[in-house]
Amino acid sequence: MKTIGLIGGMSWESTLSYYKLLNEGVKARLGGLHSAKVILHSVDFAPIAQLQTEGKWEESAFIIKEAALSLERAGVDFILLCTNTMHKVLPLVTPHINVPFLHIAEATASALNVHGAHKAILLGTKFTMQESFYKDILNTHLIDVVVPDEKSIETINQIIFQELCVGKIEKASKEIFVKIIGDLKHYNPSIDAVILGCTEIGLLLDQQSSKIPLFDTTLLHVNEALNHAILS
Repeated sequence: MKTIGLIGGMSWESTLSYYKLLNEGVKARLGGLHSAKVILHSVDFAPIAQLQTEGKWEESAFIIKEAALSLERAGVDFILLCTNTMHKVLPLVTPHINVPFLHIAEATASALNVHGAHKAILLGTKFTMQESFYKDILNTHLIDVVVPDEKSIETINQIIFQELCVGKIEKASKEIFVKIIGDLKHYNPSIDAVILGCTEIGLLLDQQSSKIPLFDTTLLHVNEALNHAILS
């Protein structure tokens, strides 16, 4: 079994899900007392979130690069960045790292292709929904992307940072997400998938929340990691 490197803490709430799901996945596949071989570098999210807000992506990339180098020195075979938004800076990080990163958007796009989905709602932080770094990968895999209107984007972003990232799961916020999904589907009947493109949204929504298939990027990223660690 290969050793998985995790860059976590963004937020630690979803990083906890990564660790739990990786170990549950190894147990399901190998049985007995098997558990995942994991090395975690957990960062302080507050300064990174501030750099995101200020648009200082090169400075945030330096933090991720240093975390990745520490994992490489520790002997991991590949790395997962346990957040969707910070994949924006991977082009500034990967040239300095010799071990591979498993990209969360690539894992997501592959799953949608297998499912036969062609038009997906993308929910995430405002950076993920508004910028091209994530959508471009989905488009490359022939997946059309639909995002909410500006007001809904700000609402979703606020729920992520002020509630989900600090462990608050509010019924009213779940209802807001469900309404946004329903409204988008109403005006775009060809939508056939919803991407939970923030690792915390899976803490709020599950498949029972939507009549449209949900694709939880945390689950998909973990599954790709398990395949890479055990099967390859």
